[in-house]
Amino acid sequence: MQSVVNLGIVGHVDHGKTTLVRALSGTWTDKHSEEVKRGISIRLGYADIVIRKCPACSEPESYTTSENCDKCGTKSEVLRPISFVDAPGHETLMATMLSGAALMDGALLVIAANEQCPQPQTKEHLMALNIIGIENIVIIQNKIDLVSRDKVLENYNQIKEFVKGTVAENAPIIPISAQQNANIDLVIEAIEKYIPTPEHDLDRPPLMHIARSFDINKPGTKPDKLVGGVVGGSLSFGSLHAGDEIEMRPGRKVEAGGAVKWHPINTRITKIFAGGEEVDEAIPGGLIGVGTMLDPSLTKSDSLVGQVIGYPESIPPTLDGFVMDIKLLERVVGVSNEADVEPIHSNEPLMLNIGTATTIGVVTSARKDDAEVKLKRPVCADKGAQIAISRRMGARWRLIGSGTLTEFK
Repeated sequence: MQSVVNLGIVGHVDHGKTTLVRALSGTWTDKHSEEVKRGISIRLGYADIVIRKCPACSEPESYTTSENCDKCGTKSEVLRPISFVDAPGHETLMATMLSGAALMDGALLVIAANEQCPQPQTKEHLMALNIIGIENIVIIQNKIDLVSRDKVLENYNQIKEFVKGTVAENAPIIPISAQQNANIDLVIEAIEKYIPTPEHDLDRPPLMHIARSFDINKPGTKPDKLVGGVVGGSLSFGSLHAGDEIEMRPGRKVEAGGAVKWHPINTRITKIFAGGEEVDEAIPGGLIGVGTMLDPSLTKSDSLVGQVIGYPESIPPTLDGFVMDIKLLERVVGVSNEADVEPIHSNEPLMLNIGTATTIGVVTSARKDDAEVKLKRPVCADKGAQIAISRRMGARWRLIGSGTLTEFK
């Protein structure tokens, strides 16, 4: 069963995002060895659940992810399947969070009750949701088991003050303990009530943003047993089928005669996985895995992240530069001592997130409301694409505003 909604889990580092996903889905999304060692999310994590409701229990106890009701044992009814995108909260991994935000239809903003609100990346992640255009948000007040009732109420009031005037101003705030599985049914109820299933255009040619890529062959696999590389992501519109001939752009980098060019990669879909099952067709909504005929060396270690998949001749162009309208924040967020955002100026390098792609753009011309950039690494995008803009400040890239692609260069 393919998911119909991609739901982001965002917030400051160590506020309990991955623990919440485990409480909801039973899946621990930190699987990379460095993530397990350091106790933080480094790459985007994914998990699927099916939201269900018990016909015999009253709300909110009736909401569950179990086939049989946890309270009375009655067989639960399926409401809809959803996918979680667990984004890292550490400040050095903001680009990864922004790549994940490109796939999100809604978000759970996780805020720990045992810390002052807002923490730096809580601010930065909320601003990112605003820039990407994610309006359906549920706030999760986690770790209520670690503080007194008075502290929980104090933290609640801090949250209300923090989100005032933002896209999350009217978002519900759900107090929980993900570690103790307390009030998880309230979270499921809030997802069902406040994050609707978006409408998707199935008549357009397909467009998929790649957020992960893998070589799934185990070391020592014999050549005749090798399978092609796998890419994971989400469709923006259209549909993909097993057997489809597809193209990936920008593709692969080719250096010849002192010149660098990017050539599209053409391949065929061998298998499609959604919701942990093999399917014949994938549609927008939810995260999918696409098996291909590619040499697995091309897909290993997330090497194709940021690429775009579609049918040949219908995919957006590969761009080495573009003009974008810009809208800067008033102040830099994500740091303890916030500073005013200075105007963008010529020759300045900027980190740009477009879809799941991250690239550096050097400003060749800057004006008050727009800027022209030359890209270090090309992207595949169309006019109207949303862009997250970050500036190098000290040793970190900091989110300073957003842009809209208006003109190809």
